[in-house]
Amino acid sequence: MSFDADAKMKFLYALRSHGVTEARVLDAMEKIDRARFVKGLFAERAYADMPLPIACGQTISQPSVVALMTQALDVQPRDKVLEVGCGSGYQAAILSLLARRVYTIDRFRSLVAEARATFAELDLPNITAITADGSHGLPEQAPFDRIIVTAAAEDPPGPLLAQLRVGGIMVLPVGQSDTVQSLIRVTRSETGFEYEELRAVRFVPLVEGLGQD
Repeated sequence: MSFDADAKMKFLYALRSHGVTEARVLDAMEKIDRARFVKGLFAERAYADMPLPIACGQTISQPSVVALMTQALDVQPRDKVLEVGCGSGYQAAILSLLARRVYTIDRFRSLVAEARATFAELDLPNITAITADGSHGLPEQAPFDRIIVTAAAEDPPGPLLAQLRVGGIMVLPVGQSDTVQSLIRVTRSETGFEYEELRAVRFVPLVEGLGQD
């Protein structure tokens, strides 16, 4: 299935109907073809607004959630962004059109290798994909203007909060189970952190350590 005009129109309409209104985000979602990140049996559902399974027991989030998280992150053209949970690479590809530099990390080597290949095919040179324990962030590249986490922790991980620049924003799901999670936005100020709850979501858990491919 190709990202033809009809599929694209329905895709963008679904995003707008979920509250995605930021023009730069909609433009990035239009330019990055989700089908490039969905393999095998599920490729024909690439433009449906639903999460889909990928390798290593992970998922590619539904497009409306990707777009809403991106919109909440308020990425600016000069920003350096950290994504925890590369997965298929779809979210990082969207971010790469909005930011100066994107670092994306995942605990599964095979997912990182596949994402790197896709980034190269799509000519997205401002993404660096790394195999690492996401719960520790990427201290050697800190601080970050924006941090996005695509797996749920009980609370925002301390190392990630520490790597957020003053004035920076982090968007992540938090919750103690896979059935009760909230998407929150954390803004770092000179005096601490401000938390805003955005909506209910459902993500795979944030797991410490490297994964077994």
